[in-house]
Amino acid sequence: MFAISLGDDGAELRPLEIWQAEEFLAHMDRAREIVDPWIPFASFATDLDSARALLRRYAEKQAADTGRLYGIWLDGTLVGGVMFRIFDTESGNCEVGCWLEPAGEGRGLVTRAARKLIDWAVHERGMHRVEWDASAANTRSTAVAKRLGMTRDGVLRENYLYRGERHDSEIWSVLAREWRARKA
Repeated sequence: MFAISLGDDGAELRPLEIWQAEEFLAHMDRAREIVDPWIPFASFATDLDSARALLRRYAEKQAADTGRLYGIWLDGTLVGGVMFRIFDTESGNCEVGCWLEPAGEGRGLVTRAARKLIDWAVHERGMHRVEWDASAANTRSTAVAKRLGMTRDGVLRENYLYRGERHDSEIWSVLAREWRARKA
């Protein structure tokens, strides 16, 4: 398996695979309280079978070239992750998502990992537009989009029903030409 360094603090980005279900579940248990208020991701992995099923769904998405899932390891411990929730090569659009447990907070891990995904999507896969979709109330997530240099496209009012409550979604994006210009 490969690992991509995220900097000199020992953080690494690696694929999350089915055989890592136990480690993933233990991580989700540590992350659940922070992740669960915003997205159902943590609620999809509540026992070993459901953790395997979630990882299998992303393995199938990767095989179909419609999504990917990566973990963020710090000092050998899985502390978060980033993903292509949507990866549509026909339209040239994809969506990056993230999550993190408390042990990984405040280190810029998600921002660094998301940069690696965007670089790959734009430079290797030729994607035209990369989106970031977050609850408007999730200020930590929207702060990552800002740090990535994304543009706030707008707010979809009350478009996301989660746990019986309607949430506004902020949509952020960066176009390939903008991303390449920042790197030049």
